[in-house]
Amino acid sequence: MTDIEIANATQMLEISEVAKKLGLSDKDIDPYGHYKAKINVKPDDKKGKLILVTAINPTSLGEGKTTTSIGLADGMAKIGKKVCLALREPSLGPVFGIKGGATGGGHAQVLPMEDINLNFTGDLHAVTTANNLIAAILDNHIQQGNSLGIDVRRITWNRCVDLNDRALRNVLVGLGGRLNGVPREDHFNITAASEIMAVLCLSTDLMDLKKRVGDIIVAYNYDGKPVTCRDLKVQDAVAIVLKEAIKPNLVQTLEGTPAIIHGGPFANIAHGCNTVIATKLAMSLSDYTITEAGFGADLGAEKFLDIKCRVADIEPDCVCLVATIRALKYNGGRKSEFDKEDMPALKAGICNLLGHIDNLTNVFNANVVVAINKFITDTDKEVEFVAKECQAYGAKVVLCESWAKGGDGAVELAKTIVDVVDNNSKKLSYAYDLTDDIKTKIEKIATKVYGAARVDFTKQALNAIASCKELGVENYPVCIAKTQYSFSDDQTMLGRPKDFVFHVQDIQIRSGAKFIVAIAGSIMLMPGLGKNPAACNMEIDENNVIKGLF
Repeated sequence: MTDIEIANATQMLEISEVAKKLGLSDKDIDPYGHYKAKINVKPDDKKGKLILVTAINPTSLGEGKTTTSIGLADGMAKIGKKVCLALREPSLGPVFGIKGGATGGGHAQVLPMEDINLNFTGDLHAVTTANNLIAAILDNHIQQGNSLGIDVRRITWNRCVDLNDRALRNVLVGLGGRLNGVPREDHFNITAASEIMAVLCLSTDLMDLKKRVGDIIVAYNYDGKPVTCRDLKVQDAVAIVLKEAIKPNLVQTLEGTPAIIHGGPFANIAHGCNTVIATKLAMSLSDYTITEAGFGADLGAEKFLDIKCRVADIEPDCVCLVATIRALKYNGGRKSEFDKEDMPALKAGICNLLGHIDNLTNVFNANVVVAINKFITDTDKEVEFVAKECQAYGAKVVLCESWAKGGDGAVELAKTIVDVVDNNSKKLSYAYDLTDDIKTKIEKIATKVYGAARVDFTKQALNAIASCKELGVENYPVCIAKTQYSFSDDQTMLGRPKDFVFHVQDIQIRSGAKFIVAIAGSIMLMPGLGKNPAACNMEIDENNVIKGLF
């Protein structure tokens, strides 16, 4: 059966029944139909245990990080633990592109999977509208006399759309005569990489969101001074657009385990974590919260630990690191027939997994449990080799079969992680200090986490760093935008590259999100579609039955 067939064959619980598992009453939720709802409750001071799920660098074979997260939650429920998932919302860009959605797979999924993957409760559309409202107000201000003296050559605010559309990366607006605005160059980001998405995900409540929006720098005036959303008097309107989107969404797994899904920034071009509100709410409503960070541990986990944990005043009691033997063989040079045993390729590719374990344990001082997302073709010899290598680095290793068996396939993983979590005495360390200057922060991440020998900054990047110092934002954390496929900024450098040069092309200030974005290599903030987009292989019939989604 396909993922969508498995999902459609499952009888879901009414969302009020799911809410009761977290101690929520009917008054605490606003249902969106029968099977999803907005939560009206704010997090309290209770902090349950937190488990972060991350992975090795992704490959086209799929690592199953979300599937493992969901299976782990169901496994914990099976051993009698009060557990809640806290995941990100899918973007339509990957859904209609090549990656697919973000609701798991096989017998470890969150439901209703079609709704969650396609439009859900409209949060990403609200983020898009809020972002483009700022752009519209900005252009209108210039059209109506430009009393703030905005220099149209120094507008930093981009429009956004929740699709992969490379044609919108660089555009001209205001064409067609005086009534159509002031002509200027403009740009689009994908919604998941927008600052409004980051602001939504890092805000603690609606008033904090409004303040952060007000702090956003959208342009500079002719005197070189920043112009903010507060100067444009648009922060309240943006907060109004997002007043429902800031409420977390409640859904369920195939086995009825509660899942809070909220916020959806990418981890390669944004900070890759769900909302602070959702994570803290899950921690206050359950004894064990399972959350994930996007792509490999060098991206999502690093940003979770260095950015989100600082903002939210949280830290994980355990990090679950997901890997597949197939992907490790790919990292070792194998390009096809991954179902065949290949010890030389596995031995060559294991360094990718070990590199992530090394970072998590020695840079961040985390407890690490490796979950081998098992395929039926994995041989005992391959599994034993991976387990032995990981254990030599101090990580516990457990086979996980949640894709095939749901919660039953993750019971041993659940037991292992509960034991680690309940006996945790470690204190989180960071890759850099907030008091470090921006250049030093980037260099520490690149050398300590990525394995670079040094960092090369373009003149544009160095000028931008100098501007950050003038604006007094050097104490912000750093969010590096780079390829997800490698520790380096070159996606062809697989395994565990060492002593390479890391190239920083530009620096962008996110004064509302309160972090600095360092753009490395050839990464784009607006992805493009491939030769055969997933959207072209989808069908819907007269009964609203969808085929080809997953």
